[in-house]
Amino acid sequence: MLKHHLFQQALPVLEQIEKAGFEAYFVGGCVRDALLGKDISDVDIATSAFPQEVKHIFKKTVDVGIEHGTVMVLFNDNTYEVTTFRTESTYQDFRRPDKVEFVRSLEEDLKRRDFTINALAMDRRGHLYDFHNGQVDLHHQCIRAVGCAHERFHEDALRMMRAVRFAGQLGFEIDDKTQEGIQKNAHLLKKIAVERIQVEWEKLMMSSFKKNGIDIFLKTGLYRYCPEFAEHKDALQRLGNDVFVLETDAMYWAILLYYMGIKDIDAKQVLKSWKLSNQLIDDVSILLRILFFRKERDWTVDDLFQIGKRLSVQGETLAYLLCLTSEKTEVADLYDALPIKTVKDLALNGKEIMALLQKETGGKYLGELIEKIRVNVLHSVLENDKEELTRFVKENRE
Repeated sequence: MLKHHLFQQALPVLEQIEKAGFEAYFVGGCVRDALLGKDISDVDIATSAFPQEVKHIFKKTVDVGIEHGTVMVLFNDNTYEVTTFRTESTYQDFRRPDKVEFVRSLEEDLKRRDFTINALAMDRRGHLYDFHNGQVDLHHQCIRAVGCAHERFHEDALRMMRAVRFAGQLGFEIDDKTQEGIQKNAHLLKKIAVERIQVEWEKLMMSSFKKNGIDIFLKTGLYRYCPEFAEHKDALQRLGNDVFVLETDAMYWAILLYYMGIKDIDAKQVLKSWKLSNQLIDDVSILLRILFFRKERDWTVDDLFQIGKRLSVQGETLAYLLCLTSEKTEVADLYDALPIKTVKDLALNGKEIMALLQKETGGKYLGELIEKIRVNVLHSVLENDKEELTRFVKENRE
């Protein structure tokens, strides 16, 4: 359990806290993933030391969330989030507790965790602390709320999305009572910021067992409280049934919007409702455009030039997977064979063209002439050769 290098790196942090007279444990997902034999991306540390006590133990700290008990510790060129054991009061907004109370008890702290498989702790000697039968649920591949599911989801409604996301990532089933709790409280998802829902949804979309999670996402009605999803249950089910393993989140979004029947011109409005980045919105819109034109025709040099290699390859991959084209075009080779990839590749630049035309300033004429040259070179009417382009400029002077 402790052989992973991230545990080994962090052990001195636990040791130093214990030397100061407090308890310290690895908690949550890192313990769960270690028990499952999965790779660990980071470690979370919980302690009986209160935030000011943690700050006193270590020389370098940052108050990243001290009001909720979290102090970032800088130790041996690494950073660790160290959080004080705590209990939480009522949750007025279904997301954040009204009040956090620091405690000295690990057992009390683990009671507030979302699911039994995450309510696990391990000390620096590798001893496990499991007050809610999380190891049994791991063995049975079951996602079960800690205590009363209704209470856990009322405390933090995002936990319902986390449940279906874990079902997708781990391939686990969700316990009946927990699933019932999701169904009864699905409407509370409206209280959660879209950005937080989006993070969980994208992890589910890209998960290895997404059918598991999406089936429950639909069965419990969670989808009804996500932007633009309420009327598209069939499209979501179709996405869940896909066995495609795709490279990027943009590719998954593009397939989903294609199933929803949304064209590229309408995609931006849908994706903005999910608060996605402008770059991701642009990428998805372009991939959708590719899907719709590949149903009708082959690639042109203009398509390749405008779209670029990265998205052209991704779009062709999607078109082939969706059987929009019977034969996959080697788009990367076609793109590499283009005589120019950008206007900057032209053998003549704007200043040189102005000099040939004896013009001191640019303007509409220059943009139009460069565009003519670009089109002719791209379509191999002209060679991208300085002498040939010079001749063309002189012949097309006004």
